[in-house]
Amino acid sequence: MIQDQRAEKFRQIVENKFQIYNSLFMSLPYDKMTNIGMLLPFLYEESKEGYLVGKTPVEIVEEFFVNHTDLVNEDQKLELLFKIIQYIERQVVLFDSIEDAAFPGLHSESDSGTITNLYERAYHDHKLEKVHEKLKDFTVKVVFTAHPTQFYPSSVQRILQDLRQAIGADSITNIDMLLQQLGKTPFVNKEKPTPIDEALSIIHYLRYVYYDSIGELYGKIKKTFGNSNSHLHENIIQLGFWPGGDRDGNPFVTAEVTKKVSEELRTAILKSYYANLKDVRRRLSFRGVSEVLTKLSAELYTAIFKNEKISSEDILKRLDEAEEILINEHNSLFLEILVDFKDRVKIFGTHFATLDIRQDSRIHQTVVDEIFDAIFGKKEADYTEKYNKLIEFNEKFNFDDYSEIVKETLGNISQIKEIQDFNGIRGMHRYIISNSDAVKDVMNVYTFFKICGYRDEDINMDIVPLFETMEGLENAENVMKELYLNPIYKKHLERRGNEQTIMLGFSDGTKDGGYLKANWEIYKAKEVLTKISEENEVKVVFFDGRGGPPARGGGKTHDFYASQGKTIANNKIELTIQGQTITSIFGNKEQAKYNFEQLLTAGVENDVFKNSKKDLSAKERALITELANISYKKYSDLKAHPMFVPYLQEMSTLEYYGKANIGSRPSKRGGDNELKFEDLRAIPFVGSWSQLKQNVPGFFGFGYAMQQLKEEGRFDEVKELYKGSDFFKTLVLNSMMSMNKSYFPLTYYIKENPKFGAFWEILFQEFNLSKDIMLELTGFTILQQEDPLSRKSVKIREKIVLPLLSIQQYALMKIQKGEGDIEAYKKLVTRSLFGNINASRNSA
Repeated sequence: MIQDQRAEKFRQIVENKFQIYNSLFMSLPYDKMTNIGMLLPFLYEESKEGYLVGKTPVEIVEEFFVNHTDLVNEDQKLELLFKIIQYIERQVVLFDSIEDAAFPGLHSESDSGTITNLYERAYHDHKLEKVHEKLKDFTVKVVFTAHPTQFYPSSVQRILQDLRQAIGADSITNIDMLLQQLGKTPFVNKEKPTPIDEALSIIHYLRYVYYDSIGELYGKIKKTFGNSNSHLHENIIQLGFWPGGDRDGNPFVTAEVTKKVSEELRTAILKSYYANLKDVRRRLSFRGVSEVLTKLSAELYTAIFKNEKISSEDILKRLDEAEEILINEHNSLFLEILVDFKDRVKIFGTHFATLDIRQDSRIHQTVVDEIFDAIFGKKEADYTEKYNKLIEFNEKFNFDDYSEIVKETLGNISQIKEIQDFNGIRGMHRYIISNSDAVKDVMNVYTFFKICGYRDEDINMDIVPLFETMEGLENAENVMKELYLNPIYKKHLERRGNEQTIMLGFSDGTKDGGYLKANWEIYKAKEVLTKISEENEVKVVFFDGRGGPPARGGGKTHDFYASQGKTIANNKIELTIQGQTITSIFGNKEQAKYNFEQLLTAGVENDVFKNSKKDLSAKERALITELANISYKKYSDLKAHPMFVPYLQEMSTLEYYGKANIGSRPSKRGGDNELKFEDLRAIPFVGSWSQLKQNVPGFFGFGYAMQQLKEEGRFDEVKELYKGSDFFKTLVLNSMMSMNKSYFPLTYYIKENPKFGAFWEILFQEFNLSKDIMLELTGFTILQQEDPLSRKSVKIREKIVLPLLSIQQYALMKIQKGEGDIEAYKKLVTRSLFGNINASRNSA
């Protein structure tokens, strides 16, 4: 009933508004866009009708030219297609803004997963004390990454924010002006952004969204659950930051860049405090209090503009002084304003967000090998002997005359203490190691600190292995067992409070093992790592490397975390967010607060409200394992197909990701020209399937596995599993979300291709099989039936971009055939990436 009411509300405040404002948009006099608003519906109809009767994108686009234009030469046709792309890009921004503005009207304070709802449930179930107990040390950490899944330049993001406000206020005049600005603002970066550009783009969100949303949410939690017996931890909601610290595969992230970004983070939070303090001083104008706050304002100004050191303790000392005077001499008037400001200083410190460092284990090994050879000569030694000897060496190594990678790696380690002095320990305290699959990968990083002259007690860093491949996940148990017993590392862990963060990579896991297998292996890895950590009296924290779409660990995030049973440590929830997930899920104060709440309550609910559907029985585990292994074999066979990489290379947009100036990082690992599967980055890999509207990594093998059991007469077992396990149910619903955003008619033409026709048929058959069997399993008649708001949003977005998809496939077909101006068609493919990706923001 509530879902039906929301669906109707969505129709009123999203669909209807889009039709109204889109008609306004279509009549605006843009440079070079005259008449596009009138022509676009014709291209949409040609596409919609054409694909249903099996026409190719070339036939559809050429018939559009013949039936609705008088264009005859290729240059004119290309110019029109570029204009249409520009137009659709702006339609997507308009829809984003309308949907964002509608968010408060579609959600309420008492929705499932909100703080209010959690309180009501706990109160009725007599579990308030349990919630208070859990909130004492439970935290949520959201880590912003620079992974390029968002194509809006910062100038367009600002318009999007202003447009959202104007739509929320129904200000036609402002909307009209902003739509005109949008029409004249470039959507393309002329050059690739630098890592510092990426950092500044996200820092804008820190200052203008998260400073308030997290501050206000903390106040709400305190007001709802605070009492004399419970003290909320100020770290209950934390922010992490990768731009400028993530050097994995990004040669442009240098030690100098890391230092600069740490300074930008520090300056940004001090500027937020300075601005906030102005508001505080407007109310606290009383004798004594005013003087203290004026002094603090001057100290913040000096710290910002003269780069003088100020710690969060220094700021809090001043605020404590002001608070004492306010209580003793002024009847605590406006005390809540001062307390709110103090809370924010405790939350954000002088760092705003923790800047993590990340690098690939193979790079580290190269550095260790070079240093070992330099100190001990080129003699035979295994990995263990190398790191042990270097740790025992106990002298500061002068790395100035060595290779660039040695200088960069050790230069970065050397400056950590200085960054911590300015930003606080919380400002930088984690070193993440990609592609971890052995003990040496962790110990090599410890080695770096020792040869940079750090004493053991001065290494204020958590060393975080990232297990992300099938091999890495399989090795994780043995790696951590051995690490916990290593005397050097054991002492390091003791100094770090016996807390170990372990990162698990969903994106690369899915790319490597397929959707079901990857999720199940990560689940099992968390279980065994929880067990061995508890046996070694270590508090383990799992940090999930999740992307936006289900194929990269995204999807229904609250449902995912709420479905984890008691066999998995639930000390914190930590996850990465990136690109369009930042703007669509955490892009404004209302959405950010709501989604932070959803994460927080998911973790609390797991411990407080026991539910048999969260815990897997031996029978359920055996069945998921069986399904995962069958699906893995099916997916592995697909990966091993001789046409797998050529299909992506020749028929998809894979090679065009690197040409779009959206991220500072190269689009593939490895420097050679030959494309290998292992060098494919997860984002362009998953993104290319998405652009083809095939979304293979989100479902392939899952339906086949269920079909195998059905043929054995065991489908009732799968149905029982779906009904009885929240974890399995979440995987099914997320996979159905991937399929709902697929549209195989777009590429029907490939089945006639002599090289790739048979391969395309494999994909198409598995899609149909998966769709049919999942609908049978769930009892739904359509995909995403359980989530009408998301389904409606997807439907409108897919309608907006259908002409864009036709143009992209038209250009790809021209390139494949070698017809016409190939360079222009390549640019057309690259440009069409933008709107397609931005329109799929609700994949998370």
